[in-house]
Amino acid sequence: MKFLLFTFVGVVHLFSLNSGKAVYKNDISRRTFQEIKEEIARYKDVAKAIINLAVYGKAQNRSYERLALLVDTVGPRPSGSKSLEKAIQIMYQNLRKDGLENVHLEPVKIPHWERGEESAVMLEPRVHKMAILGLGSSIGTPPEGITAEVLVVTSFEELQRRAPEARGKIVVYNQPYVNYSKTVQYRVQGAVEAAKVGALASLIRSVASFSIYSPHTGIQEYQDGVPKIPTACITVEDAEMISRMASRGNRIVIQLKMGAKNYPDADSFNTVAEIIGSKYPEQVVLVSGHLDSWDVGQGAMDDGGGAFISWEALSLIKDLGLRPKRTLRLVLWTAEEQGGIGGFQYYQLHKANISNYSLVMESDEGTFLPSGLQFTGSEKARAIMEEVMRLLQPVNVTQVFRTGEGTDINFWIQAGVPGASLVDDLYKYFSFHHSHGDTMTVMDPKQMNVAAAVWAVVSYVIADMEEMLPRS
Repeated sequence: MKFLLFTFVGVVHLFSLNSGKAVYKNDISRRTFQEIKEEIARYKDVAKAIINLAVYGKAQNRSYERLALLVDTVGPRPSGSKSLEKAIQIMYQNLRKDGLENVHLEPVKIPHWERGEESAVMLEPRVHKMAILGLGSSIGTPPEGITAEVLVVTSFEELQRRAPEARGKIVVYNQPYVNYSKTVQYRVQGAVEAAKVGALASLIRSVASFSIYSPHTGIQEYQDGVPKIPTACITVEDAEMISRMASRGNRIVIQLKMGAKNYPDADSFNTVAEIIGSKYPEQVVLVSGHLDSWDVGQGAMDDGGGAFISWEALSLIKDLGLRPKRTLRLVLWTAEEQGGIGGFQYYQLHKANISNYSLVMESDEGTFLPSGLQFTGSEKARAIMEEVMRLLQPVNVTQVFRTGEGTDINFWIQAGVPGASLVDDLYKYFSFHHSHGDTMTVMDPKQMNVAAAVWAVVSYVIADMEEMLPRS
């Protein structure tokens, strides 16, 4: 996942909009922005009805309770696992029972990696058993493990300066946490950079905004032509302690054992359900979250919450007897954690109809109390989104930030389709992200209610407006 600085921009001006027809041609809407504003304002009562049902009515806490049932029953859902496929089958049945339309599974080939037994023990200057989590796609160690002296660095630049010292050692990265998008490069590229200078393994300080001795896992990437070495994350506390020891001149020796294995790609599915549009059924507003998770915790926050508020958005709209003009499509992605594998294969399958997509939405940054939406699109589309967000004043969620993104929808955004993602408390999110702490205890039913209301109002209004969002 990538996270950039948010900049709130308010834009109010007059303009013409592209037609909402399936193919964007040179025919231009003659409606003024004032007329568009008036159209959106007429959804005020519908927005209140959605909010009341989600936050105060019979549907309150429903997304939370549905999520708890799934994750308590199935647990974590790593790519290629039986638990992920069990969760997909359960969701397929749940969506059908919920009365949604065109519920189906779209086949996807996904990676299958298992961590196996793993351990890291500091042998010098004292014996200390360390908490670790192997990184996704890492190879394992030999059965006897790797026992080697440690080289501690705080950056790739320092590693390059000290390259002669790295050969035959275990590189420990004690990089400071700046923000996720900048710091995660050490998790993703750390093994490759260490291997280039002859290291035997790499241990990376967990990419986390806060730690109570909690290692955080995630995907890492090998590079063609560079030896593959085992790699894992250690806790912030251990990384800082090892760094202090090194600064005192201590000789540090660690024994690392990892039983990680990569298996052939497995069969899986993206899970799809719809409310079919009444007037422009071929046109689509897509709401989504990913169903897979890492193999620790319960995958409740990442991304059970995002997946379930996306389901809840369609449930709320259906419960109110609403049917938008264009199709609302729910997609529960598979293998997002391995780099958007399900999202990419969906894009390849459906990109021929790209001109029919008005908006793609993904919630994968937590479902804590939202403050608004991140949005990527033309300035004309942004002005429309700002008006739509005004409908959420009853729950005080009205801001439109820059840079809407999501691993599974970035393919569409890069191709010019407007995209949106939910904005909430990222500090809290990255405290539990990819760790044993990602459980239902992190989730708040009231905050999920508000997030679901935001998701439902935005997706419904954009799907029901007479014209699609204009593109650049």
